[in-house]
Amino acid sequence: MANLTLNPATNRHPLLSFPPKMLKGSILTLGFPPLSLKPPSLSQSRKTSVTRAAVAVDQEEAKTRVSLIKIGTRGSPLALAQAHETRDKLVAAHPELAESGAIEIIIIKTTGDKILDQPLADIGGKGLFTKEIDEALLDGRIDIAVHSMKDVPTYFPDNMILPCNLPREDVRDAFISLTAASLAELPAGSVVGSASLRRQSQILYRYPSLKVINFRGNVQTRLRKLSEGDVQATLLALAGLKRLNMTENVTAILSVEEMLPAIAQGAIGIACRNDDDKMANYIASLNHEETRLAVACERAFLTTLEGSCRTPIAGYAHRDKDGYCIFRGLVASPDGTRGESFHSARDNKKRSICLQRYDRHGRGCGE
Repeated sequence: MANLTLNPATNRHPLLSFPPKMLKGSILTLGFPPLSLKPPSLSQSRKTSVTRAAVAVDQEEAKTRVSLIKIGTRGSPLALAQAHETRDKLVAAHPELAESGAIEIIIIKTTGDKILDQPLADIGGKGLFTKEIDEALLDGRIDIAVHSMKDVPTYFPDNMILPCNLPREDVRDAFISLTAASLAELPAGSVVGSASLRRQSQILYRYPSLKVINFRGNVQTRLRKLSEGDVQATLLALAGLKRLNMTENVTAILSVEEMLPAIAQGAIGIACRNDDDKMANYIASLNHEETRLAVACERAFLTTLEGSCRTPIAGYAHRDKDGYCIFRGLVASPDGTRGESFHSARDNKKRSICLQRYDRHGRGCGE
């Protein structure tokens, strides 16, 4: 380091040597030029005021900006994944929605989310996971509602429509176990966890030596209970596992012939108010017509049977490679001892692909 000595002429340290005239009205910052204490000019004050005012306006606008679309959903990881999928598709289809804050996701807790220690059939069945969300929609607290179609009752509240289904995911069920490769390999007396009477009935029909117990909770909760040894196996919708990127947990995938899926399994529905043309147009752009027609057929079958969560009912509609509508349905007893299956012949009017025809096809199978 250099040897710094006092200036003999001024008796000051070299780094503090400056003309005496700089002392007045200045602040010296060590190693930097002196800072003036003179008040800013009038023009500078005006510029500063304008800048501050502009910042204040921007901040106020950010606070009061209203989202263009408010999406209502349950708060489970799977429900949120479906809401985010809806949001991403809306943004991709409508560039004006890409702006930050244009779409808001609002979590709504439903009755089914609050009561977890009872079977669904004992606390009201259908509507348990949709009622509060639909009420928020009709009250104007949200603009659109995103539902798993298998949770949606066969009737809609007045002033609500559901004109959109996103492309359907895999409809099959997944078998998950830490001790067996399939249902057939589970030892007699093994406990399978499931809250679905549809699954319970079909399991007991093929494997009456197994025991099925009520097993509720979201996907993560059920997998945790399985790992803790509460049950030896469980069945989950493969669609949900795919949407959550959790397929690594799957032990085996059950064919539709082995386990007929729930009505509308794997389908997402988007609802809006029937007088909200703007929202109807937004979500109509996302509709996957083949999914909507298949879901309409399956739900018509359920409506005709007046099905509820107390009755094991399954159904699956799809178009075969030649374009014909094929439907398979099942009505059974919870213990699997009784059941009636329905397998429709090919719809001989394959070119008549419309909602009304698919609806009639499903109703016909249920009559």
